[in-house]
Amino acid sequence: MNSKGIYSNLIKAEAKRLGFLSCGISKAEFLEEEAPRLEQWLNENRHGEMTYMENHFDKRLDPTKLVEGSKSVISLLLNYYPQDKQGENTYKISKYAYGQDYHHVIKSKLKALQGFIAEEIGAVQGRAFVDSAPVLDKAWAAKSGLGWIGKHSNLLTQQVGSFYFIAELIVDIELDYDTPVTDHCGTCTACIDACPTEAIVEPYVVDGSKCISYFTIELKNEIPNEFQGKFDEWMFGCDVCQDVCPWNRFSKAHQEPLFNPHPDLLDMTKKDWEEITEDVFKTVFQKSAVKRTKFSGLKRNIDFLK
Repeated sequence: MNSKGIYSNLIKAEAKRLGFLSCGISKAEFLEEEAPRLEQWLNENRHGEMTYMENHFDKRLDPTKLVEGSKSVISLLLNYYPQDKQGENTYKISKYAYGQDYHHVIKSKLKALQGFIAEEIGAVQGRAFVDSAPVLDKAWAAKSGLGWIGKHSNLLTQQVGSFYFIAELIVDIELDYDTPVTDHCGTCTACIDACPTEAIVEPYVVDGSKCISYFTIELKNEIPNEFQGKFDEWMFGCDVCQDVCPWNRFSKAHQEPLFNPHPDLLDMTKKDWEEITEDVFKTVFQKSAVKRTKFSGLKRNIDFLK
């Protein structure tokens, strides 16, 4: 086996040891297939008020413009599917936000992986990314064989479905590159049929400006009245398209203690949420991604659902 193969195997073994679900590697190059899709999506204003999506178009599509001298994109998945979930009579938050903010949890694992690469392979330059820069995570994960992009635009795997985070290390060494897997959505339209706001406008195309996650997290203004009664009790994010996906029957509970929910979270009823104080908000969501929407944002979302 050549050094590229040895290094690739070392990196994948260490990623597994650090708790990542899987690791795939692809060549750092221009994403030709994604370019026209992204351009059309932006031109059709599918991004709503997420104007940051218009920035750094070239960097989004070409990692060599983002990280100078980059040769490889190491994509990593980290499972967040919870053992215990919220009950029925309550307002819901996305499962990814149950525990501590994933940005911090994954960043520390990526730093550990970077340290390992430096120790075992040598002076490798690169950057770690967790949702924090113009990187098309799902496209890179698909390119490196970790799954295919489903009709709901999330990455899917036959083994464990789609409840996981995606992160990358973009590095300046050549490695062995993995190949994409085939699409296994078939004729299924479960996600399209189930979306409460009809945000999946056609297979593989999500209108971000109609998505419940967009309204409850990204949108800073008032939620449009036309969507009243269509939120299916979601107050932060939405998991509907993933919950109905047949491949998610293979989801297994994560093994990351930092993703476990605050003890009070799963017991809170609608009444508890409607009466939530800022102190309770700070306690329950002390290190959670829910802090992104702030107390006032969560109150706005709950009032919209009442």
